[in-house]
Amino acid sequence: MTALAPTQPLTPSEQRIAQHVIKGLDSREIAAATQLKPSTVHSTLRTVRWKLACPERCSLAVVAHRLLGAGQITAPAPQRPTPDLSPEQISLLKAATEHTLPRDIARTAGLAPGDLRDALDQLLATTGAQNTTELVVLAHSWQLLPTEQPHGTRNGASQ
Repeated sequence: MTALAPTQPLTPSEQRIAQHVIKGLDSREIAAATQLKPSTVHSTLRTVRWKLACPERCSLAVVAHRLLGAGQITAPAPQRPTPDLSPEQISLLKAATEHTLPRDIARTAGLAPGDLRDALDQLLATTGAQNTTELVVLAHSWQLLPTEQPHGTRNGASQ
């Protein structure tokens, strides 16, 4: 796995929005939870992505991984024990933290694109995660994913 790009610190308001990303909320849900305008949440998430060196349209799972990996947000304490994941499942998990497009996730995980949905559904069932963002957060809380290395470089996640 490649190292994460250096990030810029988030402001307190950006951190509040980022906390909602870690909870697995999408931008509409964040707007409702924070009573902010959807355009404000969208703009803040755009800035957060930029500060994390994420492409503008990268998934919230990639954003969550960058937030947690860079220490911008602390992973919650695990509420359940770490599941026993196969090497293939670990590979898929890591691919989902690096890429947004299904074809890129499948390629990185060594899967045929047609097999991705079933493999991801099985991984979600095994971990008890509701979605890929929650999966990434759980994986960080179980310490299955690396944290940022100082002076790391990365060319960015696929869109």
